[in-house]
Amino acid sequence: MLWLIRLVIFFLILYLLYRSVKYIMDPKRKLELAQEQKRFYFLDDQENVRKNFHITYKGVLFEGEKYLGTTDTSFEVVSIFVWSTKPSSLKGLSQEDFHYLENEIKERYPNAKLDWKSPIHEFLKKKH
Repeated sequence: MLWLIRLVIFFLILYLLYRSVKYIMDPKRKLELAQEQKRFYFLDDQENVRKNFHITYKGVLFEGEKYLGTTDTSFEVVSIFVWSTKPSSLKGLSQEDFHYLENEIKERYPNAKLDWKSPIHEFLKKKH
């Protein structure tokens, strides 16, 4: 009977260790942590075109929607729409910040045409 209790405790410890590692390595947790620390973080599954990507930059969370299309040689992501999940958090961002984000997105999706949704679209349009 004692060996059964020891076995159960052993497996409980293994399970808790597994859950702890899984929690620490969770990409969504890393995204939230980067947002709290106002750091840049790009969360994306590039293999899954149907899944939106998330970017945090200077404490602002952005979401991007990818669309598949054709290029001269293959099927690629050809269009991306990006918006802020909370437009009130855009306060303090400059045009240079949005150019930085565009460069980061273009680095991952070089064939994509990038469009910003309102109110970012209007802000960038005024500056040009």
